[in-house]
Amino acid sequence: MSDYTKNPDVIATLTPEQYRVTQESGTERPGTGEYLDNKEPGIYVDIVSGEPLFASADKYESGCGWPSFTKPIDNVTEHRDMSHGMIRTEVRSKHGDSHLGHVFPDGPRDRGGLRYCINSASLRFIHRDDMEAEGYGAYLDQVEDVA
Repeated sequence: MSDYTKNPDVIATLTPEQYRVTQESGTERPGTGEYLDNKEPGIYVDIVSGEPLFASADKYESGCGWPSFTKPIDNVTEHRDMSHGMIRTEVRSKHGDSHLGHVFPDGPRDRGGLRYCINSASLRFIHRDDMEAEGYGAYLDQVEDVA
């Protein structure tokens, strides 16, 4: 599906924090994100473009202070980030070009070894019960009950 775009009308409705994170590559304070403790089944989409990014089945508690995922569903690009005196891999949405967070090689080994450390401010959560109605039914097979 390629009808996901960087929508100026949506950008105009973002909160200052959502704008700072997605459009200015900001980072929310650790432990403050809306979805950090979310354990509901569903998918996480780009708050700007709506493109599907992560499934609840791939979310885990990493203890880093931000929502963490072992892998993306799709629509994620990775870029070298040399800001703040570090070399990191930035994660952005493919179509909306929103800054999402960073990926690190310290995730669960049995699930691929990656930790996608993602800002809640860049995401919108769609509960499994609402996915079909919101046009994300094709991704239902990637969502499972989360214990």
